[in-house]
Amino acid sequence: MAERIGEFQVLGELGKGANSTILHIRRSADSKQYALKIVPISDPDDCKYLEQAEHEFRIAQKLNHQNLIKIYILEKVPKWLFFGVKEVRLLIEYVPGKTLDKQRILPFPKLVQVFEQVASGLAYMHRRDIYHADLKPGNIMLARTGVVKIIDYGLAWTKNELKHRIQGTPEYMAPEQVKDRVVNEQTDIFNFGATMYRLCTWKNIPQVMDDAGQVIPQQIWERQLLPVRQANPACPQPLAELIHQCLAYKPHKRPESMTEVHERLQELVEALVTDPVDRLDALEWIDES
Repeated sequence: MAERIGEFQVLGELGKGANSTILHIRRSADSKQYALKIVPISDPDDCKYLEQAEHEFRIAQKLNHQNLIKIYILEKVPKWLFFGVKEVRLLIEYVPGKTLDKQRILPFPKLVQVFEQVASGLAYMHRRDIYHADLKPGNIMLARTGVVKIIDYGLAWTKNELKHRIQGTPEYMAPEQVKDRVVNEQTDIFNFGATMYRLCTWKNIPQVMDDAGQVIPQQIWERQLLPVRQANPACPQPLAELIHQCLAYKPHKRPESMTEVHERLQELVEALVTDPVDRLDALEWIDES
C-alpha cells in the first residue's frame, strides 16, 4: 500500500534541500498531482526555516505567470500536546521534468527558448518589484511540455527590503550582492547572465567573492572571465554579447531592464528557431534509471 501523509498519497521523492524534502504526491481532494515540500521544525533554531517557508509562500501569492512555479497552500502542522509547529508543508505545482543542472546539454536553438522563458518570468517579477536573488540552473525547471518554470522563492526580495547578510549562490552572485548586500533588477540580470554563461559553456564564471567574503576587484575578475565564444565557439555571437553585457561588473553597464533582455532573446528565438524540430516542445527526453 502506498505511503500517505494526511490527505496526500506519496508517489515518490523529488529531491531534498538544506532542511526540506520534496515529495511527488497525489491529493485525495482532487486526484491531482503536486509537489509537497516538507520542512521539519524540530528545535528553536529551525524557526528560521519556518520564517523562510512563510516568506516563500507570501512571495508566491503575488505571482501569476506561466514561467513561475505556483505555491497553493502553506500548512503548519502543530506539535501534539504542545504549543508550536512540528513541520511546515507547502503544496506546490508539480512539473514533470528536470532542473537545468540535471538536464543534458541543449542545442542553442532550444537553449535560447529556455532563456527567453526565464527572462519573461523574471521581467514579470520585476514589474511587481520582486527580485529572485538566487537564479541558477538548479532553480529552473524544464518541463516535458517545453514550458520553463523558475522555482524557489526562498531568497526572493521585495523592493526596498533591507538585508543584513549576503544571500545567494556564490557562483552566480553579482559584485554588489557581496559588497553592498543589495538585490535588485540589476543583480537578477547578473545572476541570469551567470546562468546563461554556465549553460552555454558548462563552466562557471569566476566568483566575485573571495574566501574572506570580500568582493574581488573589477580588473582581477575581468581578467579571469573567459569569453563565452572562447569557451564554446558554437555559441551564437549575439547571444555571447548579451551574456557578457549581463555580466558587466558595474550595474549601470548592464542592460537597463529584464524587459530589454527578454526582447533581445525573443529576437534570437526568431532568428535561431527555424525548423519545427528546433522547438523546445520537440525535445527528446532520455529517462535515466
